[in-house]
Amino acid sequence: MKIEIDDLTQPQVHALLQEHLRSMFALSPPESVHALDIDRLRGRDITFWSAWEGTELLGCGALKELHPRQGEVKSMRTVQAHLRRGVARAILQRIIQEARARSYESLWLETGSSTAFEPAQLLYRQFGFRQCAPFGDYVLDPHSVFMTRTL
Repeated sequence: MKIEIDDLTQPQVHALLQEHLRSMFALSPPESVHALDIDRLRGRDITFWSAWEGTELLGCGALKELHPRQGEVKSMRTVQAHLRRGVARAILQRIIQEARARSYESLWLETGSSTAFEPAQLLYRQFGFRQCAPFGDYVLDPHSVFMTRTL
């Protein structure tokens, strides 16, 4: 598996991110969907990675700078055919590695609260994330779970 910074120009990445957005809107009410579209993922405050096996896309994830000492995990998604193969784990490890290299003191994330998001919540807990109050511009929402970890 090769994880690389991605410029968001490849059709496979576009398709995965469109699938991600469709899924988020199917699982949560519109006001509770915080997934970023391609244009917002191209922001100067975001680094986006994709994972590949040869020419086959496996998944993606991003790191958004909230503050010079804080980052937010965004856009974690694994291609359906590659679930349970360690793709998300590898991408999350890469994001944490980069956050440490930037001397971030903490990482934050928002994920869904329904049973469909339980595997993601479990992964984050395995990496030391714990549930917390809303952060940044987020507000308390029964469809969201907020998590953080120190680095």
